[in-house]
Amino acid sequence: MVSVGGMTRDGEGTEGMSGARPPRRPRYSGKNPRKFAEKYKEHRGDGETLSKVAAAGKTPAGTHRPIMVDEVLQVLELEAGDVVADATLGFGGHAAAMLGKGAVVHAFDVDPVEGPRTVERMRAAGYGEDVLLFHPVNFAGMGRELAAAGFPEGVDAVFADLGLSSMQIDDPARGFTWKENGPLDMRLNPQRGVSAGKLLAGMSEEKLVKVLTENADEPLAREVAAVVAGREFAGTVALAEAVRAVVAPVYRLRVGGDEEVQRTIRRVFQALRIEVNGEFSALDAFLRALPGCLRAGGRAAVLTFHSGEDRRVKHAFAAMAAGGGYYVADDQPWRASVAEQRANSRSTSAKLRWIERVEVDDA
Repeated sequence: MVSVGGMTRDGEGTEGMSGARPPRRPRYSGKNPRKFAEKYKEHRGDGETLSKVAAAGKTPAGTHRPIMVDEVLQVLELEAGDVVADATLGFGGHAAAMLGKGAVVHAFDVDPVEGPRTVERMRAAGYGEDVLLFHPVNFAGMGRELAAAGFPEGVDAVFADLGLSSMQIDDPARGFTWKENGPLDMRLNPQRGVSAGKLLAGMSEEKLVKVLTENADEPLAREVAAVVAGREFAGTVALAEAVRAVVAPVYRLRVGGDEEVQRTIRRVFQALRIEVNGEFSALDAFLRALPGCLRAGGRAAVLTFHSGEDRRVKHAFAAMAAGGGYYVADDQPWRASVAEQRANSRSTSAKLRWIERVEVDDA
């Protein structure tokens, strides 16, 4: 008896003969599926697919491509046995590079979803608790954590990558992206605080103008706030469309209007994310604590991705140098190479600044 398409030629089903047929896997949606959930070949780590995505200058779903790794290692000048505080573990790319130099890494990450996943993956790669120590706390409390871990005088190097990791940005369930619909959440720690949706619904127009201006330098802050402040939105796409309806008529009169509309939407999402997570206040606390986290002769490097972050780091480093005992290497930040920007578009806005605590000769 020959079966065709799950049925025998006499019309009887084959499922009863050998058990229920397992459900078919969804068809891969073209060479480059658009939806995050459809990219199962990337999620499962299919080597050929990952290579193709990376070759196209994109980041495979559920992963993150660390930015300016060589430059970070160059400025930190790590040696085997150095103790490093990685203030923002993320996907672990920078931490892995530091571990590859023989350093011991104290890694910090407030994200209860991605932080443990990264640690689990790095443990499986052979990095045990003797070289990789995980602190599931915000980097604002790094000084206290390092002191409790036995480093009251600081460590050899401190690094902070202030960019949001790609696996956070791309997952619509986290609410950071407007390209796919998801809950308007944006919390780095979904177990704490207030979501972006609730925050926006209770925000006055004047408060939102301030948030959009201070957190994202949005030129149309007042126009956007007049329409979206105090409103409830069904999800990320609904908010994005409301912003688009406000700014599209303005930019339609200008060359490249569509690109400007998308930039405004990105700035609105950025500003809300920063407000939801108190990112600037956490960064300010980290920078205030930084001198106590760095031993004499140690170096600190910070990778920023927008002007509000970069201004804070620049001014903090300048104040540290003016007070004596610190050396700021360059007035201008380092940028990703042209080759890296071409290979990874998310590196184009990155700025790297670093500072060294000068050793004092007691003699």
